[in-house]
Amino acid sequence: MLSNQKLQNSLNEIKEISGMDTALYTAKGKFVVQTTEMELTGELEAAVLDFAGSMEEKETIGQYNLCKIMADGECEYILVCRIKGKEDEVYAGMAVCQIRNLVVGFAEHFDRNGFIRNILLGNMLMVDIFSKAKKHHIHEAPRVVFVIDTGKKNNEVVMELVRNLANIHAGDFVTGVDRHSVILVKDVSHIAEKEREEALRQTASRLADNLHMEAMIRVRVGYGSVVEQLPEIAQSYQEAKLALEVGRVFYAGLDTISYGKLGIGRLIYQLPMSLCKMFIQEIFGDRIPDILEDEEAMTTINKFFENNLNISETARQLYVHRNTLVYRLERIEKAIGLDIRTFDDAMTFRIAVMVIAHMKNQSAEKGE
Repeated sequence: MLSNQKLQNSLNEIKEISGMDTALYTAKGKFVVQTTEMELTGELEAAVLDFAGSMEEKETIGQYNLCKIMADGECEYILVCRIKGKEDEVYAGMAVCQIRNLVVGFAEHFDRNGFIRNILLGNMLMVDIFSKAKKHHIHEAPRVVFVIDTGKKNNEVVMELVRNLANIHAGDFVTGVDRHSVILVKDVSHIAEKEREEALRQTASRLADNLHMEAMIRVRVGYGSVVEQLPEIAQSYQEAKLALEVGRVFYAGLDTISYGKLGIGRLIYQLPMSLCKMFIQEIFGDRIPDILEDEEAMTTINKFFENNLNISETARQLYVHRNTLVYRLERIEKAIGLDIRTFDDAMTFRIAVMVIAHMKNQSAEKGE
């Protein structure tokens, strides 16, 4: 149903143009909104209730016109207009048209969003998708799905902000399928193919940054591949969800992640637990080194990897003497049995850390 604020704004606009006071009730005669000077007496409200139960679409009671707002043969609202002269009767007719158009427009928008939501969830047959797309005037175009993970915080606020921030076009849709995410289906037909990857990255970054600044909500944004047909939107949606999940496990420091940039995380995420356990035992034996929980040690290792195993540059960025860093690396080698100053051992350790993260995530999901 339309928000009361939108209905109130419409009544206020009618009052500004015509000077006529109005009030709006539901189809069952329950008060919704009114203009400031409208007098709602008990007698009038009783008349509205009687009118709601009648078969009439229009009725005049004293100085008031009561009109039912019909859409697709169903009564959606009852508009009460205070008539002072013949010109007000014309304004009343125009007001009915305005509210009806607002209701119909909202219904069409809601139906289009519901249609896209059903595609995302895989609730429609392919033949139904194409027939309903034609009915809703939704054309084929290259599209990509963004999933904005809100962590169950202020989804309605985020949805409204996304509509304002995402440069929405006619072929775009903003909807939701659960309590902790907002979905943006973006038409990218206006972007050249060679520029799309960068444009999508910028869109995701802009959404994450602006939502944090505007609503003080820390979100994570994942996005799938560009697809050409409407039924394939579900595939892009699943890819975006997988990107968020893999990012949560392996790339926790990133606010945005693309399905096409998951790297080795994509491979490790699909490994069975038996193979993971075998690999970790082969590298570390029966016990995972405690140093993996040492914040200083892991910061040193990650910074060392970021600088491509360059000791001098890593020491500079960590604000420590080169010899101090060498000592730390030797201590780490003693603890894990791998010399991460060499490429092979560094790669083995990096993979092992990701495998352990995957194992912990799987155990948490199973409640172990």
